[in-house]
Amino acid sequence: MNKLSPEQDRVINGKGTEPAFSGELLHEDRTGDFLCAQCGYLLFRSNAKFDSGSGWPSFTEPANIENIELHTDTSHGMIRTEVTCRSCGGHLGHVFDDGPVDKGGQRYCINSLSLGFEPDE
Repeated sequence: MNKLSPEQDRVINGKGTEPAFSGELLHEDRTGDFLCAQCGYLLFRSNAKFDSGSGWPSFTEPANIENIELHTDTSHGMIRTEVTCRSCGGHLGHVFDDGPVDKGGQRYCINSLSLGFEPDE
């Protein structure tokens, strides 16, 4: 397990969110892998990342659907689908059905604080 900052712990283990447009990985455009900040599990690849304009890193699909879990989230008076890391259970963000249609229509809206990035060599 990686040592988390208090902000990361609030998001990952407290099911919080970071302010829109504040995340360090929002504009990350290098080729590489996005990993769980808590346990290092592979979650997303850079070729699935796109600029959704939402203020959070967005992906069309996980690196492997088996690496994440989806849960119904009824907090804050909304019904959403929460995305968590299958390995450690950490909160990553939510998935919505408003992604690029030509890429499957999904938008995995993920907190930068929930992610680490490992660039390709």
